[in-house]
Amino acid sequence: MLEQITFPVGPLACNCTLLGDRDAKAAIVIDPGAEVEEIEHLLQARGWKLEAIVVTHAHIDHIGGAEALRQATGAPVWLHPRDLPLAATLGMQAAWIGVAPPPVPTVEGELTQAARLMLGAHPVQVLETPGHTAGSVCLYLPQEGKLFAGDTLFAGSVGRTDLPGGDSAALRRSLQGVVLALPDATRVIPGHGPETTIGRERRTNPFLD
Repeated sequence: MLEQITFPVGPLACNCTLLGDRDAKAAIVIDPGAEVEEIEHLLQARGWKLEAIVVTHAHIDHIGGAEALRQATGAPVWLHPRDLPLAATLGMQAAWIGVAPPPVPTVEGELTQAARLMLGAHPVQVLETPGHTAGSVCLYLPQEGKLFAGDTLFAGSVGRTDLPGGDSAALRRSLQGVVLALPDATRVIPGHGPETTIGRERRTNPFLD
């Protein structure tokens, strides 16, 4: 069984998640937008080795701490190739929200559907869900019944598409063809805000009509 620690980081309160396999003493981190020292503290306190830094998309609130964490732990950064140009604009993104520009991360892993990501004995499936950005992905853990949705799907809402790289038609296809194909019982951990389920969003989310 995996241990999940999700907590908001940075001025935009991005949900950063540590997933750890207690038996393997291994972990991955999803969307380390900021507060790298806290992430390191949690890893050290549990004796977990960080195996991968996984970024659902290249907006600063999700990727801002990735390079600092890579340098601190040696773990590779994984990002979809279509979001590499967006990652290169971190200086501009920082100016938009009035924060110091973080370093652009060195990306070593291609976070595509063909990626083979494992956490101990647990497969982590990459679902390509462009729309919020060109390279947005969700991460699905079938054994756990969990979807880490980045900014593709929220409780009661969906990702915005009015920022560079956004595409409302692509987001609609991703939601209808990929995300809503998952079981209703799937727990959704979005990039911001509270958890939800696929079934709840299918029934009540006004943006999924």
